[in-house]
Amino acid sequence: MIIAVFPTDYFPQSFEIAKQINTFLTEKGVTVAAEKGVSHLIGCTSLDTLSIDDIDFMISMGGDGTILRLYNKYCGAKAAIFGINLGHLGFMANIPVAEIFPALEHLLEGNYTIHKRIVLTGSSPSKKKYLAVNDFTIHRGQKQGLVEISIYVDKMYMNTYIADGIIIATPNGSTAYSLAAGGPILSPGLDAVVITPICAHTISNRPFVLTASHEITLKYESASEPIEVRADGLDHFMMHPQEEFKIKKSPKTFPLLSFPDKDYFYTLRTKLGWSGASFKHFKK
Repeated sequence: MIIAVFPTDYFPQSFEIAKQINTFLTEKGVTVAAEKGVSHLIGCTSLDTLSIDDIDFMISMGGDGTILRLYNKYCGAKAAIFGINLGHLGFMANIPVAEIFPALEHLLEGNYTIHKRIVLTGSSPSKKKYLAVNDFTIHRGQKQGLVEISIYVDKMYMNTYIADGIIIATPNGSTAYSLAAGGPILSPGLDAVVITPICAHTISNRPFVLTASHEITLKYESASEPIEVRADGLDHFMMHPQEEFKIKKSPKTFPLLSFPDKDYFYTLRTKLGWSGASFKHFKK
C-alpha cells in the first residue's frame, strides 16, 4: 500500500503530524510519499519517483479548502482522500487531530467507505474546461451594482436573475457557499445540483434543485464590466456581456473516505451545532 501525505505551510503543525503519520505507517509496512519539496522534511519517499496511479490514498492536512486544492492539482488521481481537520468547520476534512491514529487503524483494516461524489465541469467562452467539486460561482466581483444573469436548462429558458451572482453547487458543495447564501443542504449521495442566487433583487427568486443530468447555461446579460467566474474558489476567468458559461456533470468523481464513527449526519450535527433529543434505540 502507498499513501501520500500532504502537509501545508498554511498549517505549520501539519509537518510534525506528517512525520508522526510516516513513522506509524512505515512500521505497519506502508510506503509513505510526499511532494518533492517536503518529502525530506518528513523522511519519506518523494512523490515524483512514483506514478500517481500507484497511490492508494491521499491524506490532506488542513481544511476543506486544502482538499479542494489537492483534488484540483491531482484530479487525474484515483486515490481516495482522507481529510485531517486542522482548520475550522471541515465538512470533508472531518478527522480531528486526536483521532488520526484510530482512523489510520480503520484504514489499514479496510474498515472504511469510499464515497464517489459528483463533480461538475464547466466550459468557458474560450472553450477552456474547469472542474468543480463544490461549486461554480458567477459573481459581480468589482462591478458596482447588481448583474443580470439568464439561466437555460438543456437550452430551455428558465429565468433571468438580477443579483450579486449565482452559485451552481453539487451536493458536496451545498454545505459551503450555497448554504451561506440560503441554499438547501443536499444529501451527498444525490445526483443533483442546486442553483442558488446571491442576494437576489426579487424575493421570489429562490434556490432551485435539479438532477445533474441537465446542461446548465448561464448568460451574462448586463451591458457593463466583466464579471468573475470561479471554480471551487480557485481557478477563475472573467466573463463579458453576452458571453455564456456551460456547466454539466463530469465523468470524473470525487472519492472521499469516511469511517464508521464519522457518518455524514454526525458531521452535520457537529459542524452546524444542531441539538435535540438523541434516541439510541427505537422500537417498531
